[in-house]
Amino acid sequence: MPHPEPTDPGPLYSLVEDPLGRAYLRLLGRPDGADMVYRISGAVSADVPGDALAPGLRHGAKLFGFEGFNIRRLYREPETNRLHLLTRELVFYTDPSEPTRILREWRNPLDGRTYPVVPVNNDPVNQGPFPITAGFAGPPPREVHGRLVWSLDIPPRTDLGATLGEGFGLPGGVYTTWELFDFSIDADAVEAGGRVPRGALPVVCLWSRVGPWPPFTGLSEAATNGAGVVYHARSWTLGGFGELEPWLRAAVEADYPAYAAAPREPGPSQTSWSSFWANQLGEGSLTWAQWCEANGR
Repeated sequence: MPHPEPTDPGPLYSLVEDPLGRAYLRLLGRPDGADMVYRISGAVSADVPGDALAPGLRHGAKLFGFEGFNIRRLYREPETNRLHLLTRELVFYTDPSEPTRILREWRNPLDGRTYPVVPVNNDPVNQGPFPITAGFAGPPPREVHGRLVWSLDIPPRTDLGATLGEGFGLPGGVYTTWELFDFSIDADAVEAGGRVPRGALPVVCLWSRVGPWPPFTGLSEAATNGAGVVYHARSWTLGGFGELEPWLRAAVEADYPAYAAAPREPGPSQTSWSSFWANQLGEGSLTWAQWCEANGR
């Protein structure tokens, strides 16, 4: 058997005594150190309190399909018990009636202007490090009808005005949202241990986000009295980039080739907002308002 690489997560996985702790690590990534994919598929709809933007933009209007993936790998800090999750995520806004047709532009129904559509393209989105010991357990799941479910309710809050110098039309320049996850696996997939499994654990994840308008829309939360969007998607694990559908692989290879593989080492993370600031606003060379004025037609 070949000697493991210093960054191989397998030896740390093998330390964990709790079968549910090992299962939780497999939700995050493959213990064999290869890439794993969460294929993401859903939709984005308008969330308008009081239907106050009608008739131009009604509450509940389905604005976009939401199709893409997160590609990830587990990484061990050499000669330590610390584990990192290294990921990139690329999700396209698509035609709501034709989910495999990627949208390149979108007409804002309130100002009548058409804006270029900027996909979620975050490189990287990393977590950790996590100390892994024999007693590692992870959050507790609930067993329901023969399935184990891990629920994570996360309320991000970021002062973008302070961190980026750009408020994106958010109240006080502060980004707030909810990220709601339910990961589930077949209870029979939990293994007793003794080996490092190869391949991806079959996982289904349900995800919702309630938050501000994507910055490419030319809409601001402050100017629309707290209106925004609801993302609702499901995702499922694949063994790697090669298992994505041909249309999605082709889009990546044409315009986003770095997203065909997970990062190779830890680094600072991006969000959709910091990515837009870096790639569309030139790290502050333009304000968001200037970008909207220059790109809306």
